[in-house]
Amino acid sequence: MPKYDDIIDLPHYVSRKRKPMSLEQRSSQFAPFSALSGYHEKIKEVARITDKKIELGESRKKVLNEKIRILMNQIKEKPFVKVTYFVSDQNKDGGTYQVIEGHIRRIDEVTRYLYFIDSSKISLDDILDISIL
Repeated sequence: MPKYDDIIDLPHYVSRKRKPMSLEQRSSQFAPFSALSGYHEKIKEVARITDKKIELGESRKKVLNEKIRILMNQIKEKPFVKVTYFVSDQNKDGGTYQVIEGHIRRIDEVTRYLYFIDSSKISLDDILDISIL
């Protein structure tokens, strides 16, 4: 007589005390285990590329200062501009260049900020280019 002939035809046992697990619950038992929590996020952060801030030459600074002077003369009309500026990264050296468009509310020469109508502000030292539209 082979080994399991006495039990081979018995019905499958079903517990009366516990409900059977759903397929989702059963599969979660075999989910991959990450021993190094946060490791993948750190790798992504290190691999993220940032730009270096471009130092403007004297001729470029003169052109930018002239555009700012023109804007100060037109400030009552709330001129519409497109500004390319540098935003420092909080986690790494460097940052990114971003573009904002909007109407200028005021230019503060003391704090060196450019204020927009929508309450955003940009440091004059971070501006790469201004286009008066």
